[in-house]
Amino acid sequence: MRLDRFLSEATELTRSQAKRALRQLEVSVDGETVRDAAYQVSDTQDIRWQGAPLARVGWRYLMLHKPVGVECSLRPAHYPSVMSLIEIEQIERLHPVGRLDVDTSGLLLISDDGQWTHRVTSPNRACVKRYRGEIAEAMSESVAAKVAQQFEKGITLQGEEKPTRPATFERVGPHEVLIGVTEGRYHQVRRMMTAVGYPLTSLHREAIGPLSLDPMLEPGECRHLRPEEIAAF
Repeated sequence: MRLDRFLSEATELTRSQAKRALRQLEVSVDGETVRDAAYQVSDTQDIRWQGAPLARVGWRYLMLHKPVGVECSLRPAHYPSVMSLIEIEQIERLHPVGRLDVDTSGLLLISDDGQWTHRVTSPNRACVKRYRGEIAEAMSESVAAKVAQQFEKGITLQGEEKPTRPATFERVGPHEVLIGVTEGRYHQVRRMMTAVGYPLTSLHREAIGPLSLDPMLEPGECRHLRPEEIAAF
């Protein structure tokens, strides 16, 4: 790993600030002052900035039970950021893995591992996101069967030309439905339900791929992912 990158991950320095610290002879590796930003280092070496030993924070992976009323944005416009719910060091390096609308609750993954994020969100991997929704108007079983066929075929959403990818639909009760999609279009699940004549009154994401929301987490709570959960993607 480049020394300037190590410094930016082990401190609050930006890459440009890390390079400035190197030019000012503030950094040493195994007792030797180093100025080269591209100098290759490893976590096992004794790296110091202004005499203080540094340790790079490893990749972090969290599951959050997102409540309604917070934005999945690092720069929220109208509501608090989902990141305000998390208390962790160097939180500025974390990012939401995908998005949930302000009025949608449920499973949200958060990490600082860009490659892992890509594996979870890449359309090519067709990772299924499963949602539970409520509708105001009661839906019969016969109508639900037709809706399921529409979801499987793909629905052309208002303002778009390309239909959605095949999705799953299941009626749990007259006012409750389960939906599975592999895309992440803008307000996709809500727009699909509106397109078939049954707008959602609430929406909750239960799972992403093989990972389900921990039932022990209350809205606004989070926990670190277990090794096997991280490796599932």
